[in-house]
Amino acid sequence: MQRRIQKLRLALVALALWLASASLASTAPAIELGQPAPAFSAPAVDGSQISLTDYRGKVVFLDFWASWCGPCAQSLPALDGLRGEFPDSEFQVLAVNVDRKREAARTFLRRRPVGYPSALDPSGEIPVRFGVQTMPTSFLIDRDGVVRHVHRGFRPSDVPELRRKIQALLAAGR
Repeated sequence: MQRRIQKLRLALVALALWLASASLASTAPAIELGQPAPAFSAPAVDGSQISLTDYRGKVVFLDFWASWCGPCAQSLPALDGLRGEFPDSEFQVLAVNVDRKREAARTFLRRRPVGYPSALDPSGEIPVRFGVQTMPTSFLIDRDGVVRHVHRGFRPSDVPELRRKIQALLAAGR
């Protein structure tokens, strides 16, 4: 009986996730390459305020993540490493956490600290504006605020390609 209840719970969670993703997919148009990134402002994990427009003039790697996302546990430290490879004056990694409970994000970041700001968006409004359908999803944004690359999912083997794309955008702005 206990196993049946567990299987039923698992099936309900899977159904809820599927419905949520189907809902996002049908109501949120994906941001296309060459379109301006939607502006946003949100509270950060550290209590400050994060605004995408504050980083205009820099190449920005905007990453959407969640504490329950396995690939996110790998991507956050990898992105922190990439952040350190480029001058702060030209490149910024920003993150948006979508956990419904803010404490889940804080706990995750205490275990895996990063040196870049992470906004909290428990309502999920920001990823909807970007058309995010999977975790993690990242957007590489040029100095003018235009989306130049969208990256869905994460594997450590993705880092060299991401590095090349960042380097190309940095070189284009000189």
